[in-house]
Amino acid sequence: MNHSVSNTARLLGAGLRALLVLTLVTGVAYPLVITGIAQGLLPGRANGSEIEADGKVVGSSLIGQSYTLPPKEGQKTPEPDLRWFQGRPANGLGTNSVNTRYELILSGATNRSADDAELIQWVKDAKAAVVEDNSVGGRTVRPSDVPADAVTSSGSGLDPHISPQYADLQVHRVAERNGLSVARVDRLVEEHTRGRTLGFLGEPRVNVLELNIALKELRTRN
Repeated sequence: MNHSVSNTARLLGAGLRALLVLTLVTGVAYPLVITGIAQGLLPGRANGSEIEADGKVVGSSLIGQSYTLPPKEGQKTPEPDLRWFQGRPANGLGTNSVNTRYELILSGATNRSADDAELIQWVKDAKAAVVEDNSVGGRTVRPSDVPADAVTSSGSGLDPHISPQYADLQVHRVAERNGLSVARVDRLVEEHTRGRTLGFLGEPRVNVLELNIALKELRTRN
């Protein structure tokens, strides 16, 4: 009987020591080492790829943002502020989702088929809005000019980028709304267009937040 109690106590002690050692190694030492390496080598990415403007953090290069006017009384969906470049639609989970304005509560896609009637209607409505908003100054945008990313959300609904084609489509409208020359705004888009990663991964892209920060600085100087 005493031998059994002694053996149990020995095993319990060994288990507690193993728990303590593993807690210190995997719960304290390992996270501190990895955090230290990340902060030393890639501090920007380790801290969430933050973007600063006017001395304060205004967002992340990994998360899209909405550029809308203050909602009017009783208005459920605020209108886009057309002074700024607009990102992709954020209704990846549907028009009644909590993710309709790049909310971070959750992310995901609609998982609807290409022939879904409601999805088709969303795309048609989005295309009509893009055509109407960007047909300015005697320049008419044709439905065929509208790229896919202008009327569809990404798989996460949080995509911070748009295609160079969609950015170019918005140049005339942004220039007119801000009293800037088309050439200068077009050059701004070119300066913020990034090519494929490593030359072959992904597609050319424009970060909308970074582009709008540069646009704000340009407006301030003019």
